[in-house]
Amino acid sequence: MSSHVTILGAGVIGLSTALYCARRGMQVTLIDQKPAQRDGCSFGNAGMIVPSHFIPLAAPGMVQLGLKWMWNPESPFYIKPRLDLDLLTWGLHFWKAATTQRAAAAAPVLRDLSLLSRQCFEDIGLDFGLVKNGLLMLCKQQHTLDEEAHMAAQANALGIPAQVLDARATAALDPGVTMDICGSVYFPEDCHLSPSRFISALESELTRLGVQFLWETEVTGFKSENNTLKAIQTSQGHVESHEVVLCSGVWSSNLAKNLKLNLPMQAGKGYSLTLPNPRQLPALCIICTEARLAVTPMDGALRVGGTMEMAGINESITQRRVRGITRAFPQYFPAFEESDFAEVKPWSGLRPVSPDGMPYIGRTQRWKNVTLATGHAMMGLSLAPATGNIVSALLCGENPPVPLDLMSPDRFA
Repeated sequence: MSSHVTILGAGVIGLSTALYCARRGMQVTLIDQKPAQRDGCSFGNAGMIVPSHFIPLAAPGMVQLGLKWMWNPESPFYIKPRLDLDLLTWGLHFWKAATTQRAAAAAPVLRDLSLLSRQCFEDIGLDFGLVKNGLLMLCKQQHTLDEEAHMAAQANALGIPAQVLDARATAALDPGVTMDICGSVYFPEDCHLSPSRFISALESELTRLGVQFLWETEVTGFKSENNTLKAIQTSQGHVESHEVVLCSGVWSSNLAKNLKLNLPMQAGKGYSLTLPNPRQLPALCIICTEARLAVTPMDGALRVGGTMEMAGINESITQRRVRGITRAFPQYFPAFEESDFAEVKPWSGLRPVSPDGMPYIGRTQRWKNVTLATGHAMMGLSLAPATGNIVSALLCGENPPVPLDLMSPDRFA
């Protein structure tokens, strides 16, 4: 077993990996370029744990839908047109991956990864307020409900329970909120939590376990010998390590280039707004299907998030994207008005999006002591404990609990 593990990135993936490694008795150092009081990709997200999401982002029909949406700056998906070789390469890989056969192969892997993660959330032994009420996929239009019913059939075939409900049955399941819909699909195994509570609980436990945090520390290079990383060069000096885990979110691609690894990735900016005193509060987490909105109750507040904006590593707020969210939300929940969000400060975060919709998890053949855990896109928080579990198993020389072939960091080499 490796005695010292250095983890590059202290987002939710890095923290979860550190937890499982530290609990196995490893000495762990976490390096992150941001300060301890940060507001990264996982803090403002929807906080959903979703075994229901077994179809990768690169799915059949997504190329055509993306081309349609990208001309509308308020749509759920937007790619900022620009001459960028990395973006063009990413787009080509996306196009090649968006096939029926590829999605069918990915589905059971994503299912197993999600179910493992859900079990890990239950077994992790920390207090972060996990709510196990399920998830509703709300549909305003009958053809959308028909499509989601087809997805529900696939879910049931994969062993993920799903129920198709009409409007009345949906209202009975969550009577505390008024909905203008034609029906829904209910996934009873999905859960939700407060991301900030979960991250705080992880950091407290890691501190108790003696994990070393190097905040505001930039990785500037690597010292290697015989295909082995001997030390990490940082703005605070050299850090020696037996094993290195790269999980730096959208910054992973550039670090990978320094390691001569090809890790296609784009930053997918997501937005959320949190109403502290909502007019109504759902009991379940919700996806508004046509608008691609995620709606989550969090400790009495209500978070509404959405969009996938690919405009490079750019953390600025695009107000038209925010308006797309605030205009769509009352269409599903007529008790609310767009003006309810007038005083709410929008949050944005950059999600690391691989071109085939699968994360990068596993060892790389180029280096004897480098493991990758990144590229989870919108599923970072949902899949974080499973990822940490898998990485710690690999570092101990054990077989992973989920097959990693489709998630290999070398698949675009």
